[in-house]
Amino acid sequence: MPGAKDTVRVAALADLHYSRTAAAGMLQPLFAQITEAADVLVLCGDLTDYGLPEEARALAREVTSALKIPAVAVLGNHDYESKQQDEVGKIMMDAGVVPLDGDTTEIHGIGFAGVKGFCGGFGRRALGPWGEDIIKKFVHETIDEALKLESALARLRTTHLIALLHYAPIQETVEGEPPEIFAFLGCSRLEEPLTRYPVSAVFHGHAHHGQPEGRTRTNVPVFNVSMSLMRETFPHRPFRVVDVDMTATIDDADRRSGGDRRAVERAPTTTTTTI
Repeated sequence: MPGAKDTVRVAALADLHYSRTAAAGMLQPLFAQITEAADVLVLCGDLTDYGLPEEARALAREVTSALKIPAVAVLGNHDYESKQQDEVGKIMMDAGVVPLDGDTTEIHGIGFAGVKGFCGGFGRRALGPWGEDIIKKFVHETIDEALKLESALARLRTTHLIALLHYAPIQETVEGEPPEIFAFLGCSRLEEPLTRYPVSAVFHGHAHHGQPEGRTRTNVPVFNVSMSLMRETFPHRPFRVVDVDMTATIDDADRRSGGDRRAVERAPTTTTTTI
């Protein structure tokens, strides 16, 4: 298409925890830096601290004044705290940030699918839906989130797919947190949809002291972009940037089989990775 880019730069960040006491304008330099560095911004939940509309409105003012590129987001557990998550999402949408909750959007030829996700643990230690009804409901919350993500990925017809969550789909990116809380940081059930579709990259937050990068069992790169982790890992540019090679193609057979079309160049000393 006219004006199509050979490379699209995707910036990603999570866990802003914007609070009522935040100083006005505190995030404007960050959003201006992201505007210069990327073509699209992905926000992976906990945009606010207590899920209050007043927090969201203040954050929206930061976004509209300094961010000049398209943005997509999922909400996190903090955004649900005051049971006003729908209002928080609407405020962000009005500010130009597309909220995803089992939804999809396409920007610069990349398809984005997003869900909040939920917890439950990883691998053989994942909690099973057995016993008391409240345990079954807990587990089924994660299953429902995974099904929403799978449905969203299935609807996308773009060559490049990017998934965003708040909770982690793999254990590798939460390691560094106390092992006792791994089960509350994500769930491997969220990994299942990522193995069935040719996803280029996955972004999540929530694990503030986890690892910045990992892989699914089918070799999809997963990036933990929690703000505190990004500030520690990349102090001069505290967000992740992934370069998506838009010249790469995948045929229908590969799409159906979830074939691996990723070629990731690790960049351990920078915030930029090429896929």
